[in-house]
Amino acid sequence: MRRTAALGAAGTLVAGTLIAGAITAAPAGASQHHRGSAEDRGVRAAAARAAAQGIDWQACPADWGLKAPIQCGYVTVPVDYARPDGRTIKIAVDRIGNTGGKSERQGSLLYNPGGPGGSGMKFPTRVTGKNAVWAKTAKAYDFVGFDPRGVGHSAPVSCADPQEFVKAPKADPVPDSEADKRAQRKLAKEYAQGCKERGGALLPHLTTPNTARDMDVIRAALGDKKLNYLGVSYGTYLGAVYATLFPHHVRRMLVDSVVDPSREKVWYQANLDQDLAFETRWSDWKKWVAEHDAVYHIGTTEAEVQTKWEQLRATAKKDPIGGVVGPAELTSFFQNAPYYDSAWASTAQVWSAYLSGDTKPLIQNAGPDLGDKAGNAAAENSNAVYTAVECNDAKWPADWREWDRDNTRTHAKAPFMTWANAWMNLPCATWPEKQRTPVEVRTGKGLPSVLIVQSTRDAATPYGGAVELHRRLKGSRLITERGAGSHGVAGLVNPCINNRVDTYFLTGKTDSKDVTCAPHAAPEPGKA
Repeated sequence: MRRTAALGAAGTLVAGTLIAGAITAAPAGASQHHRGSAEDRGVRAAAARAAAQGIDWQACPADWGLKAPIQCGYVTVPVDYARPDGRTIKIAVDRIGNTGGKSERQGSLLYNPGGPGGSGMKFPTRVTGKNAVWAKTAKAYDFVGFDPRGVGHSAPVSCADPQEFVKAPKADPVPDSEADKRAQRKLAKEYAQGCKERGGALLPHLTTPNTARDMDVIRAALGDKKLNYLGVSYGTYLGAVYATLFPHHVRRMLVDSVVDPSREKVWYQANLDQDLAFETRWSDWKKWVAEHDAVYHIGTTEAEVQTKWEQLRATAKKDPIGGVVGPAELTSFFQNAPYYDSAWASTAQVWSAYLSGDTKPLIQNAGPDLGDKAGNAAAENSNAVYTAVECNDAKWPADWREWDRDNTRTHAKAPFMTWANAWMNLPCATWPEKQRTPVEVRTGKGLPSVLIVQSTRDAATPYGGAVELHRRLKGSRLITERGAGSHGVAGLVNPCINNRVDTYFLTGKTDSKDVTCAPHAAPEPGKA
């Protein structure tokens, strides 16, 4: 799950240019199916239409930033799968062909990077950018990305004015008083109402099961009988739901950095668990910074680094840095380090520059860019979809006292992210749409072995989620990267993992038992 605080802190989840996506009427004469639920029949009808129509692949629009040989197109899906002949939207997809010969091709590999609200449209650039980690898999598969419903080029939704959404400084996410909490509650309620007012007819249909159904229609439009899928972060939950709804349509599935699929976790408890995991990884980073004090001059012990952090927050709270970077913006920027150890050196360098008197890097990295209207629209759009999907997917506590109690307790153990996370999710307490019961993720008939990859110290998706999904998907294999914590493992250089991922996608084979790998190389100080 990728985090960006909508209310207590400002941050960017994804960036990209948006185009309006119209909801249109479906063509007459669509086929009908009579087995299972209305949604089951609807997805079969939509998939049959998509298979017949295919995808009209064209050069990507210039403002999408996707150059040839990447191609773009659309797949038409119902807004409501219970009414497949009703209103429709178009899902944006892109692809690059496999780099090997015709005899090597094994179909399409569909990708989702997480969120909810993340765009997968950059996935084919792993081939054009000559990403060595994926070179072998690229020989066998067309790399296919898509914007999930509501995201980017796929009928994008909004809950607030993008320029207002990114304005800074925002209020300190850590409340000092009951008045601070009341102010944040008011903002959360207003954001939820903004979703209702701006989200349109699509809003109640932004759910994980519906996106999974869209994936099955995309599979049919691609001409693939079965789906090959790579999902990271929230994309693992999306994959798990797809595997539950369409087990007989799965060919190969790799899920990387896993959301706990338990109904009891999705989504309220999962966010509290995430707060604790973030605190652990925040501690890992502070220790690393202290070990390299000769480079960064922040502190020689974890405690000294924490003291400097608290001083930085206090300074920014009293007088926002550059007029725009307060504690909320600091939290949003510094959370990159617990997320990805590839950000350890760059984050430390920005902080080190500030301490030496150069505030510009911190302002540039943590402050808003009000001139980037397209990027700000993409950030707000991603946050809107994140909110809508998580609020629609599951029932959330409506009683503020429960939120206050749980987050106060969690903050005592994990002060780095807890309140910022709480305010981001609080619109779900007053959500104006129906909240559903999550899908019971389980092994369905015909499901092949799913490959699960997870680091033990992941902040965004705690390790227990991978263990739980492994338990639920019989025949799955779990690769554990012991002692590491970067979010998203399969794309990092670690031959113990990379070789097994290649083998799985190329042959379908996994180890006869679960595997534990040593961590990938630690970040090098000074190399941002």
